[in-house]
Amino acid sequence: MSRSILIVEDEFIVANDVRLILVQAGYQVMGIAASAEEAEEYLLKRKPDLVILDIRLEGAVTGIDFARKLKAENIAFVYLSANSNQKVLEEAKTTEPYGFLVKPFREQDMLVTLDIAWYRHTHSLESKLRQEEQLQKQLTAISNEHSDAPVKLEKVVRAMQPFIPFDYMSTGLRPPDGEHLSDIGYLRIGFNEYQFVGENELLTITGLTKQHLASVTHNTPTVNQPVMLNVDAVAKGSLQQLMSDQFSMLSCLLFPVSLGYGLSVLYSFYSRQPGAYTNDHLVLLGRLKPALEELVGKETYYSTTAGPVKNHPVTSRRSTTDNAKSSGFNGVIGNHPLFLAALDLASQVANYSTSVLILGESGTGKERVAQSIHQFSPRKQGPYIKVNCAAIPPTLIESELFGHEKGAFTGAIEKRKGKFELAHGGTIFLDEIGELPLPMQVKLLRVLQEREIEYVGGRSPVKIDVRVVAATHRNLEKEVAEGNFRLDLYYRLNVFPITLPPLRERKSDIEALSLFFANRFCQSFNKPFNGIATSMLGTLNDYDWPGNIRELENIIEQSVVLNDGKSPLQLARKLQPATPQLNTGPANTIDEIKHMHRETERDYIVSILKKTKGRIRGNDGAAELMKIKPTTLESKMVKLNIKRQDFFEAGEGFNSQ
Repeated sequence: MSRSILIVEDEFIVANDVRLILVQAGYQVMGIAASAEEAEEYLLKRKPDLVILDIRLEGAVTGIDFARKLKAENIAFVYLSANSNQKVLEEAKTTEPYGFLVKPFREQDMLVTLDIAWYRHTHSLESKLRQEEQLQKQLTAISNEHSDAPVKLEKVVRAMQPFIPFDYMSTGLRPPDGEHLSDIGYLRIGFNEYQFVGENELLTITGLTKQHLASVTHNTPTVNQPVMLNVDAVAKGSLQQLMSDQFSMLSCLLFPVSLGYGLSVLYSFYSRQPGAYTNDHLVLLGRLKPALEELVGKETYYSTTAGPVKNHPVTSRRSTTDNAKSSGFNGVIGNHPLFLAALDLASQVANYSTSVLILGESGTGKERVAQSIHQFSPRKQGPYIKVNCAAIPPTLIESELFGHEKGAFTGAIEKRKGKFELAHGGTIFLDEIGELPLPMQVKLLRVLQEREIEYVGGRSPVKIDVRVVAATHRNLEKEVAEGNFRLDLYYRLNVFPITLPPLRERKSDIEALSLFFANRFCQSFNKPFNGIATSMLGTLNDYDWPGNIRELENIIEQSVVLNDGKSPLQLARKLQPATPQLNTGPANTIDEIKHMHRETERDYIVSILKKTKGRIRGNDGAAELMKIKPTTLESKMVKLNIKRQDFFEAGEGFNSQ
C-alpha cells in the first residue's frame, strides 16, 4: 500500500512540483494545504502517514505551531523551507522533525529524505514500544524475586534510569507511619553508582531528630494524583523541601500507586535540573502503572526503615548481558548531574546506528565520549576511524573522506580508500564538522542520505555501512544562520544531539579529575604521589577554565613535572581567578543574552549576600530583601556557583538562618 502524504505549502508552484514528484514516485497525495488551518481540516478527515511542511505559512498559525500538533498526534513530518534564521531554527528544532529539505532541492534528495523520515518514524516507535515492553518485563521479574525491599528497589532504580532522569528516587507508604519515615531511596553518586538512603541515613545526613523528621513527614501534603513540581512550588516544611535543601534538587515528579483501603505507595523522582520532567514521563508511568501496582502488591517496600549504609554499584542499567559494556566509559571521570545526563544519552543511543552530534567547547571530552559510544555499540568489533575535519586541507578533504582512483589528480599514483570506506562495518568520528567547506557539506549530505560514496575520479558508487558520530565546538545554528553551514546537513546530523558541559559548569568534578591526572602522570614519570595541596585545589576551583579539561590536564602535568616527589603538588604557574566582565556591547545571539543575564543575576545576588553578611533566611535576610523564598535563593546560588568566599572575607561566618 502506498504511503499517504499531505503537502502544507503556501507557494502553489512549489507545492505542485512536490505533488508531481510524489505521485510519480508512487505516493498518494492527500492534498495541498496553503495554511495550518486548512491542513487541520485534512487531519479531521484522515491522518496522513507523512506531512511535508513549510515553516512559513499564510495565516496566524506558523508551520512550527502546526508541527507541534503533528508531534502530539505522532504524525511524522519533514520541514521544507529556505528559512535559515537562527531563532526560527532553534524553535523548529524543539518540534523534533524527521527531516529538513532546503529550497531548492533535487528530486532524489526529497525521495531519500522521505524514505529516511518514514524509516526513523516507524523504527523509533517500534523501538520505543520494545523498550517499554522490556521495562515492564523487568519490573515483573523484579516483583517475583525473593529478596528484601532495598535490593528490589535498587533493581527498579537501575531499570528506570534510562527512561526517567533522576538524581534521587524513593518509594514509601502513604499516608505515612506517624512515628517512622518508611521511605527508602537511592541517591545517584556516579554513572553506575547509587547510595542507599533510608530513615537512619537521612537522619545522619540532615542532622534532624526522629521527632523533627516525623514532623516533616506530617507536614508533607498527600499526593493523590501524579504531579510535577519545581522547587518553588513544593510545600514549605515538606519532605520534598527537605530533599531539595539537602541534595540540591530543583524539580520532582511524584507518582502514587494505589494499594486499596485508602493506602498507596508514592514513587518520587528528584532531579538537580529545573523542569526536568514532562508530560511524556507521566504518560510513560501511566503505561507502567500495572507493573508498578504488581510490584508494590507483592513487596511492602514501605515496611522497612533504614538498612545498612552501603554503596550499590550498578554495572548495567539495561540487562545483565550488557555488563561488559560498562567498560566503555572507563577513563571518563565525573559525577556532576549535567555530565551524567550526557553519559546517559550516550549509553542509550550506543546500541543503535543513529547518527550522533556531540556538542561542547574545546577540551570538554567530545572525542572520549564518541569512542565510548563506539565501544558500547554492536559495532565495537568493527573499525573506529577518526577524522579531524579542521586539519585536512580543503583540496584534499574529498579524497581523504571518499578515496580516489589512480590518476584522478596529480600525485594520485595508486587507488586509495577513503576514511568512510575504511570505517565500513564500524564507526566514523567526524571531529570539528563545523569546519567543513560548503561544497564538501553537499557531498557529505548525499553520502549520509544515500549510504554510498564515489571515489574522486570514479564512475560507480560504492555502498557503505557506517555509523556517523560528529562533533563540533561551534554553535551550528549560528553557523547556519550566517550561511556557513547547510541547514539540511545540520538536521541530518542532529538526529541525536549530546551536549557536554564546560568544566566551569561542573566544578564539583575538578578534584576527581585532578587526582586522576595526577596519579596518571606520577606513574608515567615514576614519581611518588603525595596528594594535591589544599591551596592548589582551592585555586583550581576558583578558576574559570576556558580550556576546560584539556587545560586542567596540562596544568596538572606541569605540577607533576616540577614536583620534588616528597611534597603535595603545588601550582607550577599562577592562575588568575575569572572575574565576571559585563559585556557593554550589544548581544548578538541568544547564548550571549543568556550569559549576560546569568552574570548580572549572579553579581546582584552576591551584592545582597554581602549586605546581609551571608544571612539568607529570617528578617532582613537576603531572601526577604529579594522578595523570594529562601529555598529559591539557595537553588539559585547552586545554579550560579555562588560560594561562601564570593561574599565573605576570610574568617567571617556564614548564617543561613
